[in-house]
Amino acid sequence: FCLFFPYLEDHISKNGSSYPTLPYRAFCILYVLLSAVSGEDTQDRTDRLLLTPWVKFLWESYRQCLDLLRNNSKVERLYHDIAQQAFKFCLQYTRKAEFRKLCDNLRMHLGQIQRHHNQSTAINLNNPESQSMHLETRLVQLDSAISMELWQEAFKAVEDIHGLFALSKKPPKPQLMANYYNKVSTVFWKSGNALFHACTLHRLYHLSREMRKNLTQEEMQRMSTRVLLATLSIPITPERTDIARLLDMDGIIVEKHRRLATLLGLQSPPTRQSLINDMVRFNLLQYVVPEVKEVYNWLEVDFHPLKLCGRVTKVLNWVRDQAEKESDLQHYVPHLQNNTILRLLQQVAQIYQSIEFSRLASLVPFVDAFQLERSIVDAARHCDLQVRIDHTSRTLSFGSDLNYSTKEDSPVGPFLQNMPSEQIRNQLTAMSSSLAKAIQVIKPVSILQEHEEQSQQAITAYLKNARKEHQRILVRRQTIEERKERLESLNIQREKEELEQREAELQKVRKAEEERLRQEAKEREKERIMQEHEQIKKKTVRERLEQIKKTELGAKAFKDIDIEDLEELDPDFIMAKQVEQLEKEKKELQERLKNQEKKIDYFERAKRLEEIPLIKKAYEEQRIKDMELWELQEEERIRNMKMEREKALEHKQRMSRMIEDKENFLSEIKAARSFIYEEKLKQFQERLVEERKKRLEERKKQRKEDRRKAFYHQKEEEAQRIHEEQLKKEREERERLEQEQREEEEREYQDRLRKLEEQERKQRVRQQEIEERERRKEEERRAPEEKPSKVNHKSCVKCAYTPYTTVQK
Repeated sequence: FCLFFPYLEDHISKNGSSYPTLPYRAFCILYVLLSAVSGEDTQDRTDRLLLTPWVKFLWESYRQCLDLLRNNSKVERLYHDIAQQAFKFCLQYTRKAEFRKLCDNLRMHLGQIQRHHNQSTAINLNNPESQSMHLETRLVQLDSAISMELWQEAFKAVEDIHGLFALSKKPPKPQLMANYYNKVSTVFWKSGNALFHACTLHRLYHLSREMRKNLTQEEMQRMSTRVLLATLSIPITPERTDIARLLDMDGIIVEKHRRLATLLGLQSPPTRQSLINDMVRFNLLQYVVPEVKEVYNWLEVDFHPLKLCGRVTKVLNWVRDQAEKESDLQHYVPHLQNNTILRLLQQVAQIYQSIEFSRLASLVPFVDAFQLERSIVDAARHCDLQVRIDHTSRTLSFGSDLNYSTKEDSPVGPFLQNMPSEQIRNQLTAMSSSLAKAIQVIKPVSILQEHEEQSQQAITAYLKNARKEHQRILVRRQTIEERKERLESLNIQREKEELEQREAELQKVRKAEEERLRQEAKEREKERIMQEHEQIKKKTVRERLEQIKKTELGAKAFKDIDIEDLEELDPDFIMAKQVEQLEKEKKELQERLKNQEKKIDYFERAKRLEEIPLIKKAYEEQRIKDMELWELQEEERIRNMKMEREKALEHKQRMSRMIEDKENFLSEIKAARSFIYEEKLKQFQERLVEERKKRLEERKKQRKEDRRKAFYHQKEEEAQRIHEEQLKKEREERERLEQEQREEEEREYQDRLRKLEEQERKQRVRQQEIEERERRKEEERRAPEEKPSKVNHKSCVKCAYTPYTTVQK
């Protein structure tokens, strides 16, 4: 278009208003080709070139400001204002990624405030003003997350708000808690947790009743109706996925519920039955609208399966009709339908063994056959009841398997009779109870005698070992407490060291990551700025060339030069041309404005000269009219005042005749009242004297009773002291005897030990003598045989005989 427009303009100026055939066709073809290649319109290009850089710059400004002001008490208010502006920016332009980063940054800033609270300008989270500002910012964060449907960030914001509640020493304001409960209920409902959604509405309802003094009847009805429908919409049996059932995730689910209960300030997780009991105990049903009040009795109390769904359908239709007034009640309808179907199946199973599917479908008018069959399969799969579907005969069978057992030991809701499987399951318990009763009937005397003997034995054993066992338990308890304290101190020390080590490692990693991100951001920013400068430079040159070529001077100067060549020219040369043209246009404009100014000046002066006498004439006429009107109003005012004066004098004269009657009436009233007052005063004095006597008598009796109790108490203490001293003496005497016995045993043991040592010493001496004789005999045997054989025979006999005789001795 930029290429062909000058040519088209010259052609139109020469040949008339009709477009030429060839340039027009060429322009259309060029426009179609550009549209096909680019794939975007002018608005998209403008957003990419102008809006996106501006949005990025604004986001970086918010982030840098928050990083600079994060832990400075002097600019704390400014920090929270900028954070709230950043939330509004993310909400306005739907910047979900930036919103998540902003939430993470605020959470990191709060952690840094808690870690670096010892600095001179650090924020004190114990300050109520700081806590209120943080809570206000987190509530804005929660509201923005709900508006953008970022439910994970909304849940994190709820946890942050609960953490700030825990830091506060004072309870939060009721308005703040009401806003918190309202938003938390929305988060729970969007997460599919109907139990905690209803529990949150219960908390909001009780808070409103206790704190709001101007709560109207209409608001009470609306809140009560919503709480009732939300409570009845809780699934009767909590749904569990197949994966959760296979992996045995009950512990994880319980821990999750305990964590959610903590967010609501509850000690333990709620249940559907506990919420219904609270609703009945606080008599919430009396405030519910009449159209919905009976749905509780139909679903939880009455047993009437044939009319159940018809009654509930009327309530559901009423809820649908209130779509404009009460839009919050519409999302409870599907859950109420599912609970109604399950209640119907449970009640039908208690009175029918089998039923046709068509008959059951006629009892449930608000769902089709497919949804009904799916509800039946889900009830059987979740072990809510025992049911089988026979597709050949299109019938349902209930309670035919005696080995089947439902999840609950006792039924919840309307109940008529037990299923056969439940009766078989409780058979052993019933048999045991019957046998125990029969034994008591057959042998009551022996059983009582046996129980009495066992009781006496237990009492005797207790009295014999009570004090010793008590001392042992106290020592053991003290040992356990000391061990617990030692283990706790060791665990705390170890956890502290691990936490410090982990914090140091995280700090190093965080610093390295921040440094890397900072370098990458600098490089990206530098490249972006260079690209933007290059684009702006090219765009500026092209715009200047287009502006210059549109002028007559520019068209003549750059007639034979291509636009691509013109872009390579010096921008200063192009600017000089443009400045010259602008100066020329400026001079022409000044001349035109000067001539127009003179013309307007002359015209205004002529109008003023013509309208001056007319204005003076109109002023005089208006002045005369105003004077006449003022005189008429003044006469009317004086006349009215005179009439009022005359009426006042008449009233005064008429009332003056009643003064005597008034005085007589007042005196009579005062006399009657004085007599009544004196009578009452006399009665009061009499009662005062009687009451004083009565109280003095009671105090006297009380003092006597106190002295008697004190005397008996002192006497018991003295007897207890004497008994304890006697026990102490006996224990000391017993310990002394035990000590003497131990010493005697020790002396006997030492005597036996000395005798054994003496025997051992003698035995060692004898053993040494035997060894010495054996050694001599061996030496004599090895000596050369120089003596005669006779002598040798005698020595051998002597040597052989000597050890034997020594051993015998």
